[in-house]
Amino acid sequence: MRTVCDVLAHHAMLRPQAAAMLHRGRSTSYAELEQQAHRVAARLAAQAVAPGDRVAYLGKNSDLYFQLLFGAARAGVVLVAINWRSTAVEVEQLLADSGARLLFAEPEFDAVAQGAASACHPAPALVTMDEGFAAWRDAAPPSAPPEIDEETVLLQMYTSGTTGRPKGVMITHANLLAQRRIEAQEPAWDPWHADDRVLVAMPVFHIGGTGWAFIGFFNGACNLIHAIPQAEAILDDIDRHRVTRLFVVPAVLRQLVEANRQRPRVLESVRTLVYGASPISQTLLRESLQVLRCGFVQQYGMTEASGAVTCLPPADHRLEPLEHSNPHLRSCGRALTGVRIEIRDAQDRLLPPGERGEICIQSPALMRGYWRMPEASAEALRGGWYHSGDVGLLDADGYLYVVDRLKDMVISGGENIYPSEIEAALQAHPGVLEAAVIGVPDVRWGEAVKAIVVRRDEALGSDALLAFLRERLAGYKLPKSVDFIEALPRNPSGKVLKTELRKPYWRTQESGVA
Repeated sequence: MRTVCDVLAHHAMLRPQAAAMLHRGRSTSYAELEQQAHRVAARLAAQAVAPGDRVAYLGKNSDLYFQLLFGAARAGVVLVAINWRSTAVEVEQLLADSGARLLFAEPEFDAVAQGAASACHPAPALVTMDEGFAAWRDAAPPSAPPEIDEETVLLQMYTSGTTGRPKGVMITHANLLAQRRIEAQEPAWDPWHADDRVLVAMPVFHIGGTGWAFIGFFNGACNLIHAIPQAEAILDDIDRHRVTRLFVVPAVLRQLVEANRQRPRVLESVRTLVYGASPISQTLLRESLQVLRCGFVQQYGMTEASGAVTCLPPADHRLEPLEHSNPHLRSCGRALTGVRIEIRDAQDRLLPPGERGEICIQSPALMRGYWRMPEASAEALRGGWYHSGDVGLLDADGYLYVVDRLKDMVISGGENIYPSEIEAALQAHPGVLEAAVIGVPDVRWGEAVKAIVVRRDEALGSDALLAFLRERLAGYKLPKSVDFIEALPRNPSGKVLKTELRKPYWRTQESGVA
């Protein structure tokens, strides 16, 4: 299989009536999904969307999204999935940067979509992702799709840097297929089967959502697609549909544990639960192992690597006694088969086991680069290694421990949040002299955003400041708390010492890193 399209065609030929996905009572077979993808590709061509052009999607998880994904893939068109929590200004920035020709939006986001599209020049055409999508899809006559190869870009997923400017990560067909083959070779956890039922609840605008679903498609399994991750609905579907695999972030895992305590379900069908994307406390991990007695797999990865690069398998998730018998449980596992991980210093020199430095990754699944950012791409991929910006160490057994972030990123509920963007918004308030944003421990979300502010106007309160931010930032980026102090700690060169700001909150926190 050279392209993502070959995966779908393969299963449509071998198992045409097998369910590819279930969503809101709709069942789509592999043969039907293959036909839908051909029609989407033909419709894109009829609207003069050429291979290499971008189209964007603004919406929650949906079976229609995957029709669009496979159709765009067959047409050689790049799909840009946008965070549905974004404001119109944020959506407009991504549309403008990507040059998207079409914007597919769910009805509940029409106002945001229209506001964002109208601000672009030229404005992308809007397509509403509702019951009328089928009519749009089938409006063009069948046509032969263009020839594409494995190096064709398939996805453009945005991830912000410390400057706050979003970077479009370009993922090719070869990248996504290489990642799936890497995982298929991993001997540490049980092999996939065509009768697997895979629950897809993490958002598709993240590689953890789209990538996880594609693992199901790659293996010919049935994907149960949830619009958003809601604990009650997830547990009910595990029980009702006999789900065998799911991927969640720790914040959702905590919700599952709490919801199942209140109303226990039969969860014995689950064979593997994969978790990652944000810190997890040892307490939560212990509780989860007791409630969901299945194989637990922790993974560490990133969009730039098309998904996971390490795996902590079920064998390393022994329950009793948790911390003392299993020191590796605080790690995020070892490199997947075919992936190399090194720890390097600031001069790019290899460091020995036990020493902290930047986590660098070599993998056939590494991105092509950042869209229209050649210098940033060259810097991130110098020497054929992806320089992650994360600080970590490898132990003598090859287990990776993530210990810090070079980029000061906050990960809350699996969402990557960049302090510089929030700091810029804070400092736009006339009553703010200066501000710093950090992540602090949070029982529910893993980390929560905290703003630390030096006031110019002593009458300024946190409620007024948060109201000001709500007009400028997506809700998930808003600080959960605001502290007012007299001055920010700085080093001799004037840089804010965020390590000092974090210390009071993280000093006694018992946590590992996923």
